[in-house]
Amino acid sequence: MQEPIPAPAPGHNGVRPSLVQLTYAIYGLHTLAVIIGVTSSATIAGGFVFGLPSLLAVILNYLKRGDVAGTWLESHFRWQIRTFWFTLLWLVVYGLFIITIIGIPIAWLLIAILGLWVGYRVLRGWIALAGDKPVGV
Repeated sequence: MQEPIPAPAPGHNGVRPSLVQLTYAIYGLHTLAVIIGVTSSATIAGGFVFGLPSLLAVILNYLKRGDVAGTWLESHFRWQIRTFWFTLLWLVVYGLFIITIIGIPIAWLLIAILGLWVGYRVLRGWIALAGDKPVGV
């Protein structure tokens, strides 16, 4: 006999509280990666993409994304995954600027701007999550 699935607790728009907590934990890991990028010799974007906290966060996103499918949390998982992959893509593109001597200052400027974008995406996700709302893509 199959055991009944517990009903979601009210207050999280019909989503299991454990999934909301997991999403907070994933944002926490991404935030930690940003903090590491700010406080270390790494850039924010570099710390975000290559840091263990963000790598763990993205793995959790992929492992649990089926559990949030069809809920408002799905937008958060998509937001987090896209932030990670677009940051990696732009780091590779900006890395191509570093190949030329003229491109080095431009690349560093673009990497700094990318770091601000990462910080914005993490903060915007936190704010939406705190309001029990999906995050825009």
